[in-house]
Amino acid sequence: MRVYLRFYAELNDFLPPERRQVEFEHPAADRASAKDVVESAGVPHTEVDLILVNGVSVDFAHPVADGDHISVYPVFESVDISPVVRLRPRPLRNPRFVLDTHLGRLAGYLRMLGFDALYRNDYDDAEIVRISSAESRIILTRDKGLLMRNAVTHGYWVRATRVREQALEVVRRFDLAEQARPFTRCTVCNRDLRPVPKEEVADRLLPKTRLYYQDFAVCDPCGRIYWNGSHYEHMRVVVDWILSEARGGEGR
Repeated sequence: MRVYLRFYAELNDFLPPERRQVEFEHPAADRASAKDVVESAGVPHTEVDLILVNGVSVDFAHPVADGDHISVYPVFESVDISPVVRLRPRPLRNPRFVLDTHLGRLAGYLRMLGFDALYRNDYDDAEIVRISSAESRIILTRDKGLLMRNAVTHGYWVRATRVREQALEVVRRFDLAEQARPFTRCTVCNRDLRPVPKEEVADRLLPKTRLYYQDFAVCDPCGRIYWNGSHYEHMRVVVDWILSEARGGEGR
């Protein structure tokens, strides 16, 4: 059986150059579903929010037929297309993330921006999928195969390889610039920070820190203390660049 596929926008990132931005013929097994066909072309179902078969909206389970023309569109986080169809229960408008073992630095950047980003370097794929399902977290990964697991409903394949560009990509992709709360979350353990008067932490500060800085926050679970030192100034530049680019760029 043969079908004709066309992928739109950033879904083309998963395709070889000759299949991008064009309709192409693709083999399909007998009784294959729309999800089967899409993933056999290399695109994880978590990246897809709308499938049209011969111009009609269908769900993932829809059986395809010989000669069908199938158009596949990406997840629309900033546009509500629910009157048409959604291929997952609902979008996550207050997103929380769980990241795979390759994206530890990205987790730190997302936390710096104020987003809930769960990460441990010993998570295996099964644990990531379990956490995503149990806690309604979006999986961020560089592993396309992880996103093709049937239990995964919300996930995103991070295209960039440099951490600043990865953070910008995620903020743009999920339309997060206006939700950012920089420097309100512990970059190490992911918990919210609590502003404290200097007197509360003074006995734990080095003499120069106690002398030159006035504003402090503490992470109660792990005990780390934060203040606006030289490292903060560097991070402020990074945060300002990410949010400025996300607000001003057109995306893909």
